[in-house]
Amino acid sequence: MSWLNDHINMISFIGAIVILCVTIIIALNLVKKMRTEKADGVLTDHEWDGIREFSNNIPTGWLLALLVLTLWAIWYILFGYPLNSYSQIGEYNEETRLHSEKFDKIHENMDANTLKDMGEQIFLVQCAQCHGLTAEGNDGKAQNLTHWGKIDGIMDTIKHGSQGLKDSEGNEYGGMPEGLLEEEKDILAVANYVMAEIVGDKSKKYDDELVSYGSEVFANNCAACHGEKGEGTEGVAPSLMEYGKVPFITNVLKYGKRGNIGFMPSFQYLNFGQKEIEALQAFIANKQKIQ
Repeated sequence: MSWLNDHINMISFIGAIVILCVTIIIALNLVKKMRTEKADGVLTDHEWDGIREFSNNIPTGWLLALLVLTLWAIWYILFGYPLNSYSQIGEYNEETRLHSEKFDKIHENMDANTLKDMGEQIFLVQCAQCHGLTAEGNDGKAQNLTHWGKIDGIMDTIKHGSQGLKDSEGNEYGGMPEGLLEEEKDILAVANYVMAEIVGDKSKKYDDELVSYGSEVFANNCAACHGEKGEGTEGVAPSLMEYGKVPFITNVLKYGKRGNIGFMPSFQYLNFGQKEIEALQAFIANKQKIQ
């Protein structure tokens, strides 16, 4: 049998045979005692359904086995497998990391259209179940991503608030309440200022007057948490410089997000490569709402 050529399989097979033999021997011995021996120990006063229990001390072997098992469990949890030993999860993660590095190297010069096409395939497999095939949020059960990384996305956040974002260490920022700004003009101006000056979006021409007014509103209402230049404040609010960019989506994929309309779990177990994240970001950033 070819599977016995593996020494791990062989050891496991021998161990199973030994355990089976020992179990059979002990079971036959106990059955023999049940047939031949008579009860001659001291009984306790405890009785149930006509049966009284013996007043016996705990077997020494049992106590020793318990002590050894307890010490082994402590060693196992603190020092043993899988912290300092082989694990299949560790092997999988290492193989995935090496594959991702190889994948990134092969596709390092991928053009923009191919990158977006790759991102679409990743989105359809991993994200569409919640965000919908068109990325519009699946009837409000997940965030509408067609305006993510755009002016509409910032305006939506100002109106409805935000919560659940985490920093690079996995610590959750404080939540942003809804209705921080009430005037539609102020909301639009801040959104334009953030995209034009903080995010540095060069994909369109922004109204200079609106951006200038937005900077004033931002300084009076947003800078206290997000910083004067939108660089963020540790433990309070994230940097807006990364909004809609690869570092932002990398963080969300790693830690997940407890949003206002649902909970997005961490996708860290998928071990996305850098190029895959760039592709996903490119697809979402260029996704437009279907009219």
